[in-house]
Amino acid sequence: MLGPALVASVAYVDPGNFATNIQGGAAFGYLLVWVVVVANLVAMVVQALAAKLGLVTGSSLPELIRDHAPQPIVIAAWLGAETVAMATDLAELLGAALGLQLLTGISLLPGTLVCGAATCVVLLLQQRGMSLFEALIGALVGVIAISYVVETVMGKSDFAAAGKSFLPPHLQGGESVLLATGILGATVMPHVIYLHSALMKDRFADHGGTRVRRLLRLQALDIVVALGLAGIVNVLMLMLAAATFHTHGLGSSATIPQAYRTLTPILGSAASAIFGISLLASGMSASAVGTLAGQMVMQGFLRRSIPLWVRRGLTMLPAVAVAAAGVNATRAMVISQVVLSFGIPPALIPLAWFTGRAEVMGVLRNGRVMGVGAWTLVGIISLLNVFLLFQAAAG
Repeated sequence: MLGPALVASVAYVDPGNFATNIQGGAAFGYLLVWVVVVANLVAMVVQALAAKLGLVTGSSLPELIRDHAPQPIVIAAWLGAETVAMATDLAELLGAALGLQLLTGISLLPGTLVCGAATCVVLLLQQRGMSLFEALIGALVGVIAISYVVETVMGKSDFAAAGKSFLPPHLQGGESVLLATGILGATVMPHVIYLHSALMKDRFADHGGTRVRRLLRLQALDIVVALGLAGIVNVLMLMLAAATFHTHGLGSSATIPQAYRTLTPILGSAASAIFGISLLASGMSASAVGTLAGQMVMQGFLRRSIPLWVRRGLTMLPAVAVAAAGVNATRAMVISQVVLSFGIPPALIPLAWFTGRAEVMGVLRNGRVMGVGAWTLVGIISLLNVFLLFQAAAG
């Protein structure tokens, strides 16, 4: 029962998280630590609903949409999910290539091709059994976590200042509101909702109510451990940026390459190398998981699949095009997150709907409190992403 949430947690330590946490810590110090913690708690609730749906029904969210929605809606939902998968992979593959570039000096285009090929090798393990795939993804997440524990020690972060961000939680001006919205609004990634429900359906069995509830408790433990680890990593990212860039008056050094170059004079070359390794591990693991999610989305919506290497090649085309054109990688990653925002409501709304229906979930449907909470989160996250969309358009 343990493992699916670890795969899902990769989405919460991907290169997009690197960018927002570094910007937040560099610009406002420890002020936004509480936002990262709240965002992680929201992620736990959403992923718990996705896991519950797959375990109780034996179907993934795309399969349930296919079985209950009119065909035109199913096709539209599938096309939207595929677009989101490609936008997600663009950011993650570029992030991995950027990490490789920082570590080796290789240019972005060959780096993108190398990282794309490497994720194919990672995905081959999935065909030999999910346990091997989950173990490798867990190892990559472990690399990211250890990297930030080491860098937090090297950077001498102020844990007392981080704790004070909760006393009481607050923001300072429009820019901090925008960054907080970015952290919260980009928390939920639709492809991971689809993937988590699909991974859990394989654990489905027609057990009695007591047995299913026990399995749900085990899955809750999986989510708390895996997403708790991801949350700690995100907090450490922001704290490192606060302890190095903000403390030294380098709030403008908020992009990933600038952060890498700035760490050397402050903490030494070892810190920069560790940062690059963690970014590479983040992009590689997130890109592999995103490709797998795209495959499960297609199977769920259409009952069709294509060879995994073909999907890997197709989803990496936008990243290769960006790298070949010499477009600013960071800007391209930001635009991809805007595209991603369109896919969040189509995933969250049916998730809240199905988990609240007795004809789908039986006695394990959401209770009144969970039901209200789920729909509240749907509204808040959707509005935050609309806000980010308008901000991006205005910028």
